[in-house]
Amino acid sequence: MNKKTIVTAVFLVCFSVAGVFAQAADTTNTAAAAAAPAVKAAPVDLGQAAKYIAAGLAVGLACIGGGIAVGKIGASAMGAMSENAELSGKAMPFVGLAEGICLWGFLVALLVLVL
Repeated sequence: MNKKTIVTAVFLVCFSVAGVFAQAADTTNTAAAAAAPAVKAAPVDLGQAAKYIAAGLAVGLACIGGGIAVGKIGASAMGAMSENAELSGKAMPFVGLAEGICLWGFLVALLVLVL
């Protein structure tokens, strides 16, 4: 993994955790909240929040990995087909296999949310 991928993953985790806790922020000190009747914020269920973060990471990282794989395999397949046009039937299914990585990430996210 390169440095850009690691930094992107760290930023995604930081912003998703901040977004979860921002829902429970106390707004009683603002002028609009002083004029409105006091309403308590619902407590954040950290187990439910962790499920959504895990599902998002599963889909996001699987799609990033699938995109990297399709880019490398597609470039190699096009290079091979430029030299020998008969290889198109043998090279293109590998691109489809790399795209399947994203579907597996979606399946894992769906199972995390449902179960």
